Amino acid sequence: MSWEEHVRRVDPYIPGEQPKDKDIIKLNTNECPYPPSPAVLEAQKAYPYEAGRLYPDTEATELAESIAGFYHVPADQIFVGVGSDDVLSLAFLTLFNGGGEVLFPDITYSFYDVWASLYRIPYRQIPVDDDFRIHARDYYDAPGGVIIANPNAPTGVLESVDFVEDIVKHNPGTVVIVDEAYIDFGGTSALPLIDRYENLLVVQTCSKSRSLAGMRIGFAFGSKNIIRYLKDARFASNSYPMNGMQISLGAASFRDAAYFHEICGRVVQTRERSKEALRGLGFSFPDSKTNFIFAKHERLTGREIYEQLRNRRIYVRHWQKPRIEDHLRITIGTDDQMDTLFSALREIVETTA
Repeated sequence: MSWEEHVRRVDPYIPGEQPKDKDIIKLNTNECPYPPSPAVLEAQKAYPYEAGRLYPDTEATELAESIAGFYHVPADQIFVGVGSDDVLSLAFLTLFNGGGEVLFPDITYSFYDVWASLYRIPYRQIPVDDDFRIHARDYYDAPGGVIIANPNAPTGVLESVDFVEDIVKHNPGTVVIVDEAYIDFGGTSALPLIDRYENLLVVQTCSKSRSLAGMRIGFAFGSKNIIRYLKDARFASNSYPMNGMQISLGAASFRDAAYFHEICGRVVQTRERSKEALRGLGFSFPDSKTNFIFAKHERLTGREIYEQLRNRRIYVRHWQKPRIEDHLRITIGTDDQMDTLFSALREIVETTA
């Protein structure tokens, strides 16, 4: 018998490519094109050198309280982790433990099936319709729980808070997780629902609208009970998940509300301009409420455009998967980056037979 027979094998999540060259226009991983808040830089400068020798605060109190102040939610209803991926992974492990199938769309964040496989959680992917929309009734009485991304990724489609509540109230016996990684770019959060439904977890991130993807800071809102269960599971595996620099810089970001709103507004403005430019080049797409556009050309395949853009040192995201292989997920960059993209696409469209 080989030791490899006892290894837990999983097909891993494949993230977007991270090129080393600095002259590439990188529109493939939904990072914010603008720097973090100046308050973050000041917090970095002020962070004490000698703090590196000490263990960090296990509860990340400064960060949790800063998030609480921004969202007007009690700190004991907030859970923080090393990016929203860490929060979601632990939520799968802790909250989807009933043995029944967890439901999520067939076209959505491609980490969900990876976590389910890793933790041996049964799951079922429900097809979205031809407009990439999900239907609430498909998620009623889920045997093991529900997770939906809202707005959805990679489609950018947003559902209303009433839509989310419809799913939550039809699953009183299981947990519903709403992944709101992109909610700050045009949606309304389901956060107020946590006071009415104990079985709801709302997950957000600092990676997109707060320009802190490299710091890996995620957080979740829920009832006191659901947050306590997550913390118990966390401290059963790692007592110090957040380092001191993450805590300090993340807290500073939440204290600068003006910068946060400014950056979200700039991204949204560029996104709306980009929609018009893409339509003029023969692309169609769902109406995005995120910091990306999920676009398909009327004549050219997604693979063709992806490769030609890559040859021009412009990276976008492409999946060789059924139903979406002709779509490209294009992150919203700066206005200059998007203008360079549109020039390249114009050339590709005009010269490719």
